[in-house]
Amino acid sequence: MINTLLSLMLLTAPAHADVVEKTVAIVNSELVLESDFKALEKRIDKPGMVDESLLFDKPVSSLKGNRKAQLDYLINEKLLESEVKRLNLAVTTDRVESELRDMAKRNNLSQPDLIKAIKSQGVTEEEYRAFLKEKIEKQSLMDSEIISKLRISDEDALNEYLKQNPNSRPSIDEFSVAHIFFSPKKGGAEAAVKRAELALGKLRQGESFETLAQQFSEDPNFTAGGSLGTFKSGEFLPEIEEAISNLKVGETTPIVKSRIGYHIVKVTSKKMAMDPKFEKVKDRIKAQLLEQSFKRQLKLWLQTKRDDSFVRVNE
Repeated sequence: MINTLLSLMLLTAPAHADVVEKTVAIVNSELVLESDFKALEKRIDKPGMVDESLLFDKPVSSLKGNRKAQLDYLINEKLLESEVKRLNLAVTTDRVESELRDMAKRNNLSQPDLIKAIKSQGVTEEEYRAFLKEKIEKQSLMDSEIISKLRISDEDALNEYLKQNPNSRPSIDEFSVAHIFFSPKKGGAEAAVKRAELALGKLRQGESFETLAQQFSEDPNFTAGGSLGTFKSGEFLPEIEEAISNLKVGETTPIVKSRIGYHIVKVTSKKMAMDPKFEKVKDRIKAQLLEQSFKRQLKLWLQTKRDDSFVRVNE
C-alpha cells in the first residue's frame, strides 16, 4: 500500500520543482536577484551595455569578477528604476521603436541592418530593446533631476582656460569707474591719506560707495556717485587701470596713489578682450566642465537617494 502511494505521488509530482531565486538586495520595491549578477557579467563584455556614468570614472572592466562592485552598481541601477517609476517616466514600445529608427537614420542604415550590427556585438534584439528602453528612461530622469539644474557660464570656462594656460590673460577692452578722490592740495599728502583711510574703513564696514563719495570726494568735477565715465584701455590713469585689472564689476580698490592724488575706485562695468584662442576652445571647455559637474552631482544625488530609500542587503 505504501509503495502504491509513493508511486502515485511520483507520477503526480511535477517533472521539476521551481527554484526560488535568491534575493540579494531590496531597493524600495525593486529586487536585486542572483540572476542580475550573471546578467551583468555577460553585459560587461558587450560594448555599451553597461552605464559608465554609474562607475564614476572607473573602467567597465573593474566590475568583472568583483561582486562588491557589481552589487553597488546594481543597487544604483535599481535606485534609478525606482525613481523612473515614482516619477512616471516609463516609455512605451513605440518610443523605443522611434529611437531605433532615428539611430538607423543617423548611421545611414536601414533598421534591419542596424539590428544586424547590434547582433554582431553579441547582443540579442530583445536585450537591446530592453537596454534602450532603460537608457531613454534614465536620460529623461537625469535631464529632469540633474542636467536641467547645471549651469556653466563663459566665466567658468575662462577660469578653467586660465588654469590650463596661466600665461594667457584677458585684457580690459573698455571699463567704467567711479572714484572717491582725496587731494594732497588740501592739507598735504599725509592728511589726504588719513582721510582716504577713514573713508575706506567706512566702506569696509558696509556703507555704500555712492554715499561715501558724496561725503568725502574732493574731486572738483564731482558727479553723482563719483562716476568718472567710460574709457578704453590705455585712455585713463595707468595707476588706476593697473589697480582695477583683476577686479570684478562692483568691487573696489584699496587706496590708489596717482600723480594727481589718492583714490578709492569702484568698477561699475567692464568689457574684456578675450584671447582668440579661448574663443576657439570655449565650447569644448564648457562641455568638459558640464560633464565633470554632472558626475559630481549624480554621485551626490545617488547618495541622497540611498539615504532616503529603503535599501537592504541580504549578504
